[in-house]
Amino acid sequence: MFLGKLRTSIAKILLPFFFQMMRLLKASTRTVNYFNDKKAEANNTYDFQKEIQNLLKDEKLIGMDVGSIGGFNSDCYFPKKYNKFFETVLVDPLNDFKPDDLNKNVIKKGLWSSKKEKKLFILNKRPQSSSLYEPNKEALSIYGFKDKDFNLFDVSKELIIECDTISSSLNKLNIKSLDYLKIDTQGAEYEILKGLNNFRPLMIKCELQIFPMYKNQPSWTRVLDLLENLDYMLSDWKKIGSHATRSPVEMDMIFIPNISKEIGKKIIESKKEKFVSLMLITGQIKFLKEISKIINLGYPDICNKFEDKFFN
Repeated sequence: MFLGKLRTSIAKILLPFFFQMMRLLKASTRTVNYFNDKKAEANNTYDFQKEIQNLLKDEKLIGMDVGSIGGFNSDCYFPKKYNKFFETVLVDPLNDFKPDDLNKNVIKKGLWSSKKEKKLFILNKRPQSSSLYEPNKEALSIYGFKDKDFNLFDVSKELIIECDTISSSLNKLNIKSLDYLKIDTQGAEYEILKGLNNFRPLMIKCELQIFPMYKNQPSWTRVLDLLENLDYMLSDWKKIGSHATRSPVEMDMIFIPNISKEIGKKIIESKKEKFVSLMLITGQIKFLKEISKIINLGYPDICNKFEDKFFN
């Protein structure tokens, strides 16, 4: 207790001097961003593989990656050492997938709220930004792009692709349950989530644009409303890229079943071992401990074993 208070007092004394030095070097923003990134990754130093193996036994987490142009977990939201605990479903209409032992389920179609054909705007100079919505170049300066880079968002060609819903696509693969859903689809997240139907993942990672980068894309608040109505709550977020506003214009947001609602509790209770595993994998340790007080998850030895370094 004494040492903790001493560290806090020393930090309070040193931080103003450190800030002034970074300010003189015109590096205060870069420094803050660096520390924020390190804070977000603080729990990656743990290795939960043994605990997760004991929780899952011979089961796999079913993970669906929509917009998986770089493969499953290509953005490294969680350390790749945990990829082996997933049976993955990769979705991307453009990707020339090379399935391996982890990637047996491949969907080379688009996803939407209903089965239909849609126009895909392909950006050859920036393929990861290809979208079912046309780029809005007037928004690019808000994202920190320079005028000379606007050409990256030139539409190279328009392609008509076949789209289906998440639920229909999973049923065709004979997958009856979904644990982790990641959607990075440049504005189409709202329409894709409408196609969940009866599927209720334990965790949803969704890229949302606070300021629209594409023409006529649904507002990010509609995604929040939809997920709230599906009994989900926000548990984490992380900014993406640069922005001209004081707050980020694009973020990865993480949702879990709403623990304040009976439906949310039941979703978690039905797959407790998988839920605990996902919370460990994504480093949400303190929140897991608090949820364990509300819902009897069991496994107190696991939940109480680790300190959440994010809050240090």
